[in-house]
Amino acid sequence: MRCVIARFPFDLTKSGVLESMKGVKPEQVTGESVIIGRRTYPAKQVGQVITRQDRRDFSAGEVLRAMTQLGFTCRGLPRAAVPTRVLSPLQQASAMLGIPVTV
Repeated sequence: MRCVIARFPFDLTKSGVLESMKGVKPEQVTGESVIIGRRTYPAKQVGQVITRQDRRDFSAGEVLRAMTQLGFTCRGLPRAAVPTRVLSPLQQASAMLGIPVTV
């Protein structure tokens, strides 16, 4: 499959990506990721290995788009946890008694 990453065309195949990533130790995933085989790699690491370009030359989105088209499972940024409201002891006691909590 022909795809464009960092304004350069690449002819990528699923088997070619699997072969390129064989023996590559995954870095810690903190953002977008691609599952290749049984391992989860950061998208930028995959892009660097398959294109041999510096990570600053392309976006993770370009790599995710190409890997998705090749049939790999891709994950976006993890969703941030919804902050929970911390109640004061008085508010917590009021809530336990069924009295509406005012902020």
